[in-house]
Amino acid sequence: MAESMKGLKRTHRCTEVTTSMIGETVTVMGWVAKSRNKGGIVFVDLRDRSGILQLIFEEANVGAEGFAKAEKLRAEFVVAVTGKVAKRGGAVNENLKTGEIEIIAEDIRILAEAEVPPFPIEADSKTREEVRLKYRFLDLRRPDIQSNIMLRSKVTTEVRAFLAKEGFMEIETPILCKSTPEGARDYLVPSRVHPGTFYALPQSPQLFKQLLMCSGYDRYFQIAKCFRDEDLRADRQPEFTQIDMELSFVDIDDVIDVNERLIKHMFKEAIGVDVQLPIRRMTWHEAMERFGSDKPDLRFGLELKDISDIVKDSEFSVFSGAVAAGGTVRGINAEGMGDLPRKKIDALTEFVKGYGAKGLAYLAISEDGTEKCSFAKFMKEEELAAIKERMGAKPGDLLLFISDAKKKFVLETLGALRCHVAELKGLIDKNEFCFVWITEFPLLEWNEDENRFEAMHHPFTMPMEEDLPLIDTDPGAVRAKAYDIVLNGVELGGGSVRIHQDDIQEKMFDVIGISKESAEDKFGFLLTAFKYGVPPHAGLAFGLDRLLMLMTGADSIRDVIAFPKVKDASDLMSDAPNIVDEKQLEELCIKITATE
Repeated sequence: MAESMKGLKRTHRCTEVTTSMIGETVTVMGWVAKSRNKGGIVFVDLRDRSGILQLIFEEANVGAEGFAKAEKLRAEFVVAVTGKVAKRGGAVNENLKTGEIEIIAEDIRILAEAEVPPFPIEADSKTREEVRLKYRFLDLRRPDIQSNIMLRSKVTTEVRAFLAKEGFMEIETPILCKSTPEGARDYLVPSRVHPGTFYALPQSPQLFKQLLMCSGYDRYFQIAKCFRDEDLRADRQPEFTQIDMELSFVDIDDVIDVNERLIKHMFKEAIGVDVQLPIRRMTWHEAMERFGSDKPDLRFGLELKDISDIVKDSEFSVFSGAVAAGGTVRGINAEGMGDLPRKKIDALTEFVKGYGAKGLAYLAISEDGTEKCSFAKFMKEEELAAIKERMGAKPGDLLLFISDAKKKFVLETLGALRCHVAELKGLIDKNEFCFVWITEFPLLEWNEDENRFEAMHHPFTMPMEEDLPLIDTDPGAVRAKAYDIVLNGVELGGGSVRIHQDDIQEKMFDVIGISKESAEDKFGFLLTAFKYGVPPHAGLAFGLDRLLMLMTGADSIRDVIAFPKVKDASDLMSDAPNIVDEKQLEELCIKITATE
């Protein structure tokens, strides 16, 4: 039978009890992590969000009734215990913050009993994730998950404190918005009051934060909930959280400066890591050419090398044909992998085929200098020698090459292979935090399906001033005043300087095929606001979930979100989404059409 807390107050959390308090009487409350009855004495590990504290129950101290209660304790019972702090009678537990002390219990109340949990409440659980997420309320009791959630709270607290000192105002923007179908699919919310019409849940606060700049709130931020009905991926959530900001009367360097200092502050205060400033900057073009990615992992080398000029006239048509078609031939040097068995080289080939590559050419040099090459018979000696020199090859190295008529495909596929090889070789220091700013993105990218240019970021991104003349003559060459912050090969956040001049905005809409009528329909309220005095402005948003995943070293963003969804965007615990009453649908003027 559960007892009341009447007249009882907790004095300390478990790990707030220290050796300096020996001899004092304290009251602690929490969950039984473990109970051991040694006959005449019961040892209990009490757990709360701060950690573990050992309790000792003996009849001489707690009385016959109290000792009987202690004997019935099982895992996850909720108890309140009053007792004296004492030096541990047994061996010190160096793995616990409270390992030198224990509580000699004098009174116990069982506040709630518990059924046997479906899995052990312990760190580094081996229980299947599907089971843990079904019982997420129990999973959240695990020490490692609790540590992640508490760190999340710490980070958002530090973000708010830092940005407040920098003159930012925290302003909430609407969750029920107008649908502007650009980019990912919107989540739609039907309106009961306006039958047949729908709100959309925001993919980001983009338009509203630009309106706030028009309204004179020159430094805005928000810990913002965002929603995207995206295609299914293992580590993607339909709802996620951004650290969102916008600033007026600024340019690129101003936004980067305040965000570098924010990053330094967050990492120092939250996890004790000292981020060195300034953070390295790299143009999008350099990142793609050297690493095959616009979010390069710089914790290791394996840089891409271009051998197109060497092989353009070779008899190996796979190479020469790609160059003749306007494409490229690139490679990486997997140093120390020259003796890799053919079976494992074939596995690398299958890896790149998964990205759409037709194959993988290789040149393996054993430690003794003997060579195995998949294309040597088509090459002249001087061509092979030039390739090895370009690649910096030496005995023990494995050279891997991809060719294609599409340069972007070659770069991205080889970039993925680069990371895969680094994992296989153990080149990645999991304890290193390697930041880089990627700048000067293309303003536009070509959509082959729709045969038109579209904005790489969004249609309010400012072109670099020196590239403005190219919008009419060579739109694909125009660079954007856009920037991403990347950590260990993961895009943490991104932003841009926004267009605030009417003529440039009209030009941008025109080049991506948005008519004046369409622009007015989608963004009319923002364009109207721009007619009444809009300051130059820029912004950025961090993905809070990704940031926490990297800070904690978690395997998935689900480990840093209190109640996450799974791959198919469902909640295993609450069974959402689910059907609703017919009456609710009728009120919304919605009829469900059955499909096979």
